Amino acid sequence: MNGICFLKGYFVLLAISLLLTCCLCFDIVGSYVARYNANFFSGAYMSASATEASSAKVIDGKTVAKQIRDEIAVEVSRMREAAGVIPGLAVILVGDRKDSATYVRNKKKACETVGINSLEVNLPEDSTEEEVLNHIAGYNDDPSVHGILVQLPLPSHMNEQNVLNAVRIEKDVDGFHPLNIGRLAMRGREPLFVPCTPKGCIELLHRYGVSIKGKRAVVIGRSNIVGMPAALLLQREDATVSIVHSRTTNPEEIIRQADIIIAAVGQPNMVKGSWIKPGAVIIDVGINPVDDPSSSRGYKLVGDVCYEEAVKVASAITPVPGGVGPMTIAMLLQNTLISAKRIHSFE
Repeated sequence: MNGICFLKGYFVLLAISLLLTCCLCFDIVGSYVARYNANFFSGAYMSASATEASSAKVIDGKTVAKQIRDEIAVEVSRMREAAGVIPGLAVILVGDRKDSATYVRNKKKACETVGINSLEVNLPEDSTEEEVLNHIAGYNDDPSVHGILVQLPLPSHMNEQNVLNAVRIEKDVDGFHPLNIGRLAMRGREPLFVPCTPKGCIELLHRYGVSIKGKRAVVIGRSNIVGMPAALLLQREDATVSIVHSRTTNPEEIIRQADIIIAAVGQPNMVKGSWIKPGAVIIDVGINPVDDPSSSRGYKLVGDVCYEEAVKVASAITPVPGGVGPMTIAMLLQNTLISAKRIHSFE
């Protein structure tokens, strides 16, 4: 009898032990499943495609510039047929700088694609300032010329301010005449022309549907060609604007507050990913050659913003090359068309 009672007790204890073991296993499995589900839905197990989807949208300046050139070509054709007028752009190049010669060649080619007449004067490096001024005077009086561009930089022995001021404001398609810049800076006044590169930056923001009004914008660089007029244009769009320059203390702190960044400082990869506010929009004007042994040219072009880092943080960014560069020439053509229409009262 005692043996039977002992066996009954043993089997009861064994059953209880098995039941507890099963409960413990269910707790462990349940805990693991809960942790897995939490990690999965929080993104810890995101696929490669989902990670790639978080990269910034590329603001394609080449595509937008092509659209603008097509629009200009239509208007040039309409003007030629309706009024017998063909817009004309005159370019004055002094010296033999390869980069300047390349820019002038690209501008001439762009004029041909849209039907704008292109005139060109190439002067040697040792030309006098008076010779340049004489050519400008001739184009000022030429009714077939609606835009005059003096390729910068000029040789050191010339006074750049005197040369640029000699261009009639009505033909200042580069937008650098002090009266054009002054009007750009004043509320309630309209410049006849806006400098091409800053104008192209704003046009990219518009065409990609980026809201500017009320946003915090930072312009890096304060040159007369890009930085300063870009800041003025952003102000006109009701952005709150800060300018970061070589004397700014803690520039990264100011840049990190920006919803929109326009970088035009000429320093390769200066702006790091950690300087950028998540979701910011970046317009990179910089075009800087850096050594690249893998390239047949021995170098590659990079912007002022470290693209590889920024693309992981920003919501949209221009590439270098292929971002702002093509827009500069497109805006020059657009300004030349505007000038021709204004001079001939063509709507």
